[in-house]
Amino acid sequence: MKHLFAFLICLLPLGAVAETRVPTSASEITLSFAPLVRETAPAVVNIYVKLVTQARSRTPFSDDPFFERFFEGFGTPQPRVQNSLGSGVILSADGIVVSNYHVVGQATDIRIVLNDGREYEARVLLGDRESDLAILQIEGAKSLPFLPLRDSETVEVGELTLAIGNPFGVGQTVSSGIVSGLARSGGSGGRGAGYFIQTDAPINPGNSGGALVDMGGRLLGINTRILSRSGGSNGIGFAIPADLVAAFVRQAREGNDRFVRPWAGATGQAVDADLAETLGRDRPGGIMLAGLHPASPLVDAGFQVGDVVLDVDGATVGSPGEMLYRMSVASSADTAQMTRLRGGTEETVTVRLIPPPEDPPRGAITLPETANLPGLSVSRINPAVIAEMGLPLGAQGVVVTDLGSVGRRVGLRVGDILQRIDRRDIVTPQDAVDALREARRGTTVRALRGGGRVVLRF
Repeated sequence: MKHLFAFLICLLPLGAVAETRVPTSASEITLSFAPLVRETAPAVVNIYVKLVTQARSRTPFSDDPFFERFFEGFGTPQPRVQNSLGSGVILSADGIVVSNYHVVGQATDIRIVLNDGREYEARVLLGDRESDLAILQIEGAKSLPFLPLRDSETVEVGELTLAIGNPFGVGQTVSSGIVSGLARSGGSGGRGAGYFIQTDAPINPGNSGGALVDMGGRLLGINTRILSRSGGSNGIGFAIPADLVAAFVRQAREGNDRFVRPWAGATGQAVDADLAETLGRDRPGGIMLAGLHPASPLVDAGFQVGDVVLDVDGATVGSPGEMLYRMSVASSADTAQMTRLRGGTEETVTVRLIPPPEDPPRGAITLPETANLPGLSVSRINPAVIAEMGLPLGAQGVVVTDLGSVGRRVGLRVGDILQRIDRRDIVTPQDAVDALREARRGTTVRALRGGGRVVLRF
């Protein structure tokens, strides 16, 4: 039997059996990522951040879940300096840098260190906590190396990638992998929102803000988080796509200090297989609109509750977060083309891209230090406030935006919608101020919190 097997192997065509041999050319010997790293690494920088915070003295009850609220504000605030480290990517020769908001967003002092050892001061031009992106300007730098942005719509699962950053502060490090998935939500408990590129290239603490590049030396995205129980890389990392980075850079160059995100003024649910069957569709996909604010641009475009949004600018959408992402990276800053499904008929509709309106004016008021709830801040609810605070789409009235020094002690929370204080209905911020000014012992506050009603007495 052994001889027969050997004979059959010999009869196989040349090349059918794997061949192992010594490399015969210089190109075969030097096959590596080294040329790509030499090209891209100089545009990835280390970011050293200093943050001054005001910390109060600890008490024996500081970690007690019940008693610590009674000692809130105890002691004299003492300045405390915190230092942190992250990564960033240079996007232009004049020193525009992108990083994560959680790296630089609250910094009082930012120092950029290039791959060749040069150091510069930098300042934040635009930051956004929700997207976890920040755009910085390097001071006094010229002719810097930078990475071009890759069109995110051309990225495919399986492409080779390199992650470049400064994990654990050990110095610039390169790791390799592939694009593992697209349109990811990023898991739970992390930073950022919406739409991510998933990669198995190892990403660790300190890689935040670093580059995920393709084999052409273009920036695929900004490394922002990992999915891990241990805190180390398990091969599930997420990067913010380059298209969203481009939108941030555009607004920063226009002079915005915060990212103005298009407002849909809508709630909806993903069309799954069961819902698709009900709609007579052969496959799931799209967003069925479940609620529309009267000021929504979708209402202006003729959308109704029950309509399905199939795509935005030709890109299919599978979740509300992805729909908002598509609106944020639209090629036009003014309009987007959406495909609407209604009654089995598809139609392309032009939708205006607008920020959430400040109508009615929020009229924010903060109670003075002499008031019975010093520092408490309230605002009139409008679309802008709804978007900022994540309130229900139909919310109306007055919302608590800051608790001041004693608001938490009496049971209030940021986001509480005040309905009635004692016998006074609360319609405007001034109503709340007047009611609290007249309040005496036994004050009763009725509010909406997280979809339920609460009653506070103090």
